[in-house]
Amino acid sequence: MQKAHGKSARAIGHRTVRSSTSKIEAVLLDWDGTLLDSFEADTAAYLEMFRRMGIGWGREELARHYSPDWYRVYRAARLERARWDEADIAWRQAYARHRPQLIEGARGVLRQLGARYALGLVTSGDCGRVLPQLRRLRLVSTFAARVCQHGGLRRKPHPEPLLTALAQMDVDPGAAVYVGDAPEDVQMARRARVRAIGVLGSFPTARRLRASEPEALLGSLLELPGLIEEWAGGAPTRG
Repeated sequence: MQKAHGKSARAIGHRTVRSSTSKIEAVLLDWDGTLLDSFEADTAAYLEMFRRMGIGWGREELARHYSPDWYRVYRAARLERARWDEADIAWRQAYARHRPQLIEGARGVLRQLGARYALGLVTSGDCGRVLPQLRRLRLVSTFAARVCQHGGLRRKPHPEPLLTALAQMDVDPGAAVYVGDAPEDVQMARRARVRAIGVLGSFPTARRLRASEPEALLGSLLELPGLIEEWAGGAPTRG
């Protein structure tokens, strides 16, 4: 990997890390695919929506064109703009039959990180879905900021969602890291001047995530606390 921002890249286990020594006050995370094991629920909802919309797509086409911004998927599938609301309703109805759980070990990771850093959630997921999931999984109070998709908010990779969360937390971008599983996560973080950590997950984004060159690329969410501690130099930043 090429050098960036004057920091040398080096390999550690399943991750590639550009050395970082800045103070860390906050860790912000994506939801679907990063903390929530929602790939099968999301895929099943898409396939049902495609069927109802008369779109001849299967898993292969979805994987090829997948994006956290579902309107990009609609455009790739050549779904008429006038039918997007209908597609949204069909997807939500199909998804409602599923109850995805947290990725294995995610609750422990949040507990470890939350003991030392402020936590934030920044997701492209619709608030009408994400907030009930947070309540069901008893995670609402875990996050100092919870930014999900609603009417006026611009979508990833625009930096607005991440900058909104940082403003709510009163944290400078240089003192934060953002963790996600898609290249749009890395692009959003970079535009917000926040260090980006990629996590390889079940969604079909691994190749493009690698190509986006995050500051670190993890093979598992379980590696995150150790990396953050290394970047922070082992020194607490809260309390």
